[in-house]
Amino acid sequence: MPASPPSPTAQHARVLVLADSDTRWKWGALIARQLAPGAELHGRLLRGRATPTVRQLREVGVDPASLDEVTTARFLHELGPGSGPRPDVVVLSLVGGAVQAVLHGLGRVWHGQEQRPVVVTGYVGVVYEKLTDGLLLRAGADLVLANGAHDAQRFRAVYAGVGLDPDAVVETSLPFLGGQPYAPGDDRPFTVTFAVQPSVPGDPRDRMYLLRRAADHARRHPDRDVLVKLRSKPGEHTTHLEESPYQKLVRRLADRPDNLRLVYGNMGDVLDRTDLMVTVSSTAALESMHRGVPTAVLADLGVREALGNHHFLGSGCLTSWDRLDQGHVPRADPDWLARHGVTPGTDPFAAARERVRLVAGTRPAPALRTYYTPAVAGGYLPGLLARYGLDPTGGPLRDQPATTAPADPGPVRRAVRGGARWAYRSGVQRVAPLIRRVGEL
Repeated sequence: MPASPPSPTAQHARVLVLADSDTRWKWGALIARQLAPGAELHGRLLRGRATPTVRQLREVGVDPASLDEVTTARFLHELGPGSGPRPDVVVLSLVGGAVQAVLHGLGRVWHGQEQRPVVVTGYVGVVYEKLTDGLLLRAGADLVLANGAHDAQRFRAVYAGVGLDPDAVVETSLPFLGGQPYAPGDDRPFTVTFAVQPSVPGDPRDRMYLLRRAADHARRHPDRDVLVKLRSKPGEHTTHLEESPYQKLVRRLADRPDNLRLVYGNMGDVLDRTDLMVTVSSTAALESMHRGVPTAVLADLGVREALGNHHFLGSGCLTSWDRLDQGHVPRADPDWLARHGVTPGTDPFAAARERVRLVAGTRPAPALRTYYTPAVAGGYLPGLLARYGLDPTGGPLRDQPATTAPADPGPVRRAVRGGARWAYRSGVQRVAPLIRRVGEL
């Protein structure tokens, strides 16, 4: 009897992470560390509007063995037959449409092969919108990770409802939960951190309201430090578009208090000095709750699906700036934390590692079976694949050859590409809001 293949979670395995933004790179890289401890990690950044900068990558604190920027076609070419050593696990840390495109492409390049890498995908944080849409776009991966029992139950119900295998959903937790448990600091001021989000709320007036309330809180409590934790510097993009950056809005404050400060950097470092976390619906709330930091989820703009703060119903953390001004300190409900994977068990990734091992040991390797096919979604799928340079079979479009870009594009190409990104981001952050304001006159 032939020996069974080695587990891809063993040391010296190779894991390849494909990400399309700073936060998804962070999630994917840390998931890789959990699924295959000690493995050699390689990173690929999918070329697009949100491709992270060097500063954003450095902030994550993960140093891969290799890191390249790729197109969808070039990534698929790298994983095709005869393209060098293959990874044991591929983590797709992408927006749903990109996951679907890559799954179709991988299904094509791996068709009929006895052995292939295990494919893993999931969500970076709180899943508060497009539940069914996002899950069906991720269907076909060997593992779809859910950040807690609450999400796992919802995900499996969606898959079962369309006849997909619900066992592809594996309960885990967010990989960046950690850090030192909260303890008040005697050698520093009480620190309030307002964690902003790129797209929630989207209306500049609502964002200005939240910023003014943070400034008002700083004035009411001059003994406190009030930090506005920013996600990106001007010109950088994150997972979501940010049309009205707080860096610009803060200039409108008529009397900015000295104890209100804008800060960048790793969220974990900021949490080390935080006594009260305030947000609308940021994943930072889950990080702070995990540590035991008092966490306030604002209801000032309503509790609405569009804001994502409805996810925190029952947590005990929904509150308002008015109540915080009066000294309210929210306390998270332990049962809610457990259901949502914020206080997971001793090893929340054990089940995921076991499923990786089982899929890797299956011979012949199971085919990647997406829910969407030309027969099921003929009016939807071709256009979606075309956005990522693929034809309806999952192959590269004729004007998208697999090797369009070398690993190092050279200084001229890098300069042109950087200028194009700057122009795009300037259009989003400056020109588009101006056009909207003119249109409202």
